[in-house]
Amino acid sequence: MTFTKVISRYLLFFAAFVFLPITLRAQMVPFPKTPLPDSVVKLHTQRDTVQRIKHPKRAVIFFLVDEFTPFLYDRYVANKDYAKISFKTVGHNLNPGSWEWDNDPFQTNQFGHPYHGSYFFSSFRANGYSFWQSVPAAFAGSYLWETFAENQAPAPNDFINTSFGGIVLGETTYRLSNKIIDNRARGFKRQMDEVLAFLINPMNGLTRIMDGKWGKYSANPAQKDSTKIRAQFQAGYRAFNVNQNNPFVGGSGGWYVHGQLIYGTPDEGYSKPFTNIAVNIEVGKDDSTALNIVSMYGSLTGWDLHVGHKSQQLLILSANYDYLHNAAFFYGGQSVKFNLFSRYKIDDGLIINTALGAGAIILSAVPDPYIYKGRNYDYGPGFSFNGGGTITVDNKLFFSANYRGAKTFTINGNDSHYFLHNVSSELSYMFIKNLELCGEVGYIRLQGNYKKYPDVDRSYPYLKSSLRYTMNF
Repeated sequence: MTFTKVISRYLLFFAAFVFLPITLRAQMVPFPKTPLPDSVVKLHTQRDTVQRIKHPKRAVIFFLVDEFTPFLYDRYVANKDYAKISFKTVGHNLNPGSWEWDNDPFQTNQFGHPYHGSYFFSSFRANGYSFWQSVPAAFAGSYLWETFAENQAPAPNDFINTSFGGIVLGETTYRLSNKIIDNRARGFKRQMDEVLAFLINPMNGLTRIMDGKWGKYSANPAQKDSTKIRAQFQAGYRAFNVNQNNPFVGGSGGWYVHGQLIYGTPDEGYSKPFTNIAVNIEVGKDDSTALNIVSMYGSLTGWDLHVGHKSQQLLILSANYDYLHNAAFFYGGQSVKFNLFSRYKIDDGLIINTALGAGAIILSAVPDPYIYKGRNYDYGPGFSFNGGGTITVDNKLFFSANYRGAKTFTINGNDSHYFLHNVSSELSYMFIKNLELCGEVGYIRLQGNYKKYPDVDRSYPYLKSSLRYTMNF
């Protein structure tokens, strides 16, 4: 099943709701660049404590629609062989011993399955259930699909990608979808906000339709999300190379666009899941693919280690999703990590933020040039680590340096293990309010060590120059 066909299934899924009676309708960042007030206050807003009305029947209906719509498309529209199920195939898949790793394309497994899982999660999240109450829906939806919707053996990689990835993607889109809507707004902007929120999280949009809230003027609920959002849009030129140390020697280059959205800050309501979210997406001219980076970070819980007039330290446990695809290699991984965020106020014009992190990679997909059972990547768990910081001068000049590393051990694929290294440094200057001139240099390297084949060493040095515009909501 190709990536394009996976997306086409969900476009049909969107269309199933369009015909309802509707009129219209990142990389982790330790702290914001702008300094916090001297008196640090942890915000525990009403949105986390107000009781929501649950709709269990509707949640189940949404859940079943999420299961059956893609299956019916695969079976009766696309006429796919894997969708031709029978009692025999179901019986085989119900046997725990039948599970085996599959060889679907990288984009399908690392992006298509988490996207599907976000629907299972959101079917309950959008109908009044809390984050933790909605988590089982992602696992249940993944298991039912693997067992009953395909005649192929259930795959451990699909189960993990659909469930864990679906939870991260589902909660992120649910919160952003709710944040967009202002019930007090009217007119064209209100309708466009409803449409955008629907596209971000269709389950939440459908709930608004069925509740009669779509486009209707009313007071915002007591639990209206008051979290601040910072969005950054960056566009410029990227020079890069493959397997060289200098991006300008025999390298390539072209335009690129980077978007970063930061929801909340680490010190706001950190005891609640996903009160701080960072999303990074980068697209551009590349030798292999237009979509180069998709990363999501969501806080799960945290601990206040120290709060003072001049410094602050927080320990945050996060859930992370990473998708990387460039001319040198591709990588996909899902992980949980402990992050130590620190802020030091040297004086009124000098702020230093640092971040240290380490945690477990639940499952990663790493390219294997030697091909394993028709698949050009290996699967395995591992551990990840990172460190870095940002120096802010007069809230105009910013310098950052960061390192991210990961080691994975193959459990399905050619006998191997991998090291992934990512070093980057950026200097930016805000010459007009909210508008920065940026320069970034970076080096990404993947080392593959094989037992039966020659080792592989792939590198991707790059240099970026760009303009970045920041918006605060």
